[in-house]
Amino acid sequence: MLKDILAISGQPGLYKLVSNTKNGIIVENLETKKRTPSYATAKVSALEDIAIYTEDGDDKPLNEVLLKMKEKEGGKPTLSHKSGNNELKAYFDEIMADYDKERVYISDIKKVIQWYNILQAVDMLDIIEVKEEEKEEENNSEKDKKAE
Repeated sequence: MLKDILAISGQPGLYKLVSNTKNGIIVENLETKKRTPSYATAKVSALEDIAIYTEDGDDKPLNEVLLKMKEKEGGKPTLSHKSGNNELKAYFDEIMADYDKERVYISDIKKVIQWYNILQAVDMLDIIEVKEEEKEEENNSEKDKKAE
């Protein structure tokens, strides 16, 4: 689940939540498997809570963007986050044509592409689809409740 996958400001890569401590949390780097503490002063964001600005103001959850990338690439790696800025913008425009080009910076695009490649490399792309299926189940159960 994307709620257990974390991005920590100032630290490269993605982390999995391992445990809570009284001063913060213990995280494990997805790529190196190295465990480190992350203190309460660090800015930690769960991927589930991240969204991409859109032009219509209806921000798109990161998991939907990652799912589109997975569908486009067939579950394979995508271009490098170190590619040229124009190439990265063109790719992101293919994935999400309605992203807000003024508020979504090239650094944000690089992060999303890097995160996708990390999840792909550690064979964790399947957690993205699980979230989508859960949403569909929730929507169906809400419709059923309304129908009653």
